[in-house]
Amino acid sequence: MHDRHDQPHDHHYAHGHAAAHGHTHGVADPSIMATDRGLWAVKWSFVGLAATATLQLFVAALSGSVALLADTIHNFGDAATAIPLAIAFWFARKQPTQRFTFGYGRIEDLAGLMILLTLLASAAFAGYESFERFFRTQPVSYIWAVAVASIVGFLGNEAVAIFRIRVGREINSAALIADGQHARIDGWTSLAVLVGVVGVWLGYPLADPIMGLLITAAILGIVIQSGRSIFTRMLDGAEPHIVEEIRHTATHVPQVKDVSEVRARWLGHRLHAELNIAVDSEMTVAQAHAVAAEVRHQLLHHLDYLSLVVIHVDPVDQSGEAFHRIEEHAHDGLAVHSHG
Repeated sequence: MHDRHDQPHDHHYAHGHAAAHGHTHGVADPSIMATDRGLWAVKWSFVGLAATATLQLFVAALSGSVALLADTIHNFGDAATAIPLAIAFWFARKQPTQRFTFGYGRIEDLAGLMILLTLLASAAFAGYESFERFFRTQPVSYIWAVAVASIVGFLGNEAVAIFRIRVGREINSAALIADGQHARIDGWTSLAVLVGVVGVWLGYPLADPIMGLLITAAILGIVIQSGRSIFTRMLDGAEPHIVEEIRHTATHVPQVKDVSEVRARWLGHRLHAELNIAVDSEMTVAQAHAVAAEVRHQLLHHLDYLSLVVIHVDPVDQSGEAFHRIEEHAHDGLAVHSHG
């Protein structure tokens, strides 16, 4: 039998089983609340980064610093990435339809891909400008202003990093947490601009394009790191420790004799899970359903980012998908075949 439960949820289950506990989950849909909180974080981090980058752009145009220009381009790119992420969070609020039965969480993964391409484009542009400056030297003016702009860039990115990471942890959004860590790295690249300016001030004009290339390398490093995470999720990958936590939680529910298979995948910032549990073969359907409901209850307590749980209940003497395989057979004039 399959027992499938989605959020929002309470402890009066779909088939009339009242829970013994005196509390409820999901008076308001936690998925929607998390999405609203994510939209709020995206909006204000966009404002912070856009203001920081605008100030840097003014100083970069005034001074001619290519390192500051590279950092400014990167910060504008970071601010722009808030747009597809906000669109993804907005779509995540929409209810599933007959065509999109799992909802629109996958749009967040597509937004991640757009963010990745934006970062790659910013790295290419910043690298080109920095490399060209080796052959077309240009004096850096208003060194003090460039130094101040780099410090402002660091402070702006660090503030956004703290904000994104805090909200990301509140709503269990890996995307927001990763974006916050990204902003923190960007803050350090802003300080690299300061190092380049000090080098120019000390009489080493190539220090500025060198720092521009180092910033480009830092952006590429972020692209590689973020790309690995984004493509893992797009290919339905999930962190092994999450799968193990699902298995561990289900195993410790009374009357669960075995947990044979666990499958999990992310759709945006929400997790979907499927698992096979085994119970005593003498249980009635109602009793087995109650066990499955308790497994779900415990999973939702332990994994706040879990959105959908599908539980397949097996008798303990036929535990696992291996027992559901239909052996080779023929019917209706078809060739001999089997079903796995």
